[in-house]
Amino acid sequence: MIVRDLAEARTTRRHVESKGWDSTRLLLKSDNMGFSFHITTIYAGGDLPMHYKNHLEAVYCISGEGEIEDLATGEVHQIRPGVLYALDKNDKHILRGRTEMTMACVFNPPLNGREVHDETGAYALEGETI
Repeated sequence: MIVRDLAEARTTRRHVESKGWDSTRLLLKSDNMGFSFHITTIYAGGDLPMHYKNHLEAVYCISGEGEIEDLATGEVHQIRPGVLYALDKNDKHILRGRTEMTMACVFNPPLNGREVHDETGAYALEGETI
């Protein structure tokens, strides 16, 4: 059994900060669950182009408001508490935070720990391990 406390994890190397967001990685590849689980904050005013070429991601909005734009279709979907989106086709997108948003995120394959987006908006398959 794995038990972790979010507040405690935020004081460790599991807490990663980057431009426009921060993320606490509660489950990682080393936990052998087959996915990673993160609580991520998207900062108000964030305009984050991303393209997870190596990962599938599901995201559930806990708090805050924003939008996600599908760059393949131009569709824009509103994000608010209770909304889930899944990037099931490695979708190239832009995530925008109107207010600060708290998101629960699941990645497959799982992240190793300290990954941040590269110049294409992706996470590498092999990042720094915690």
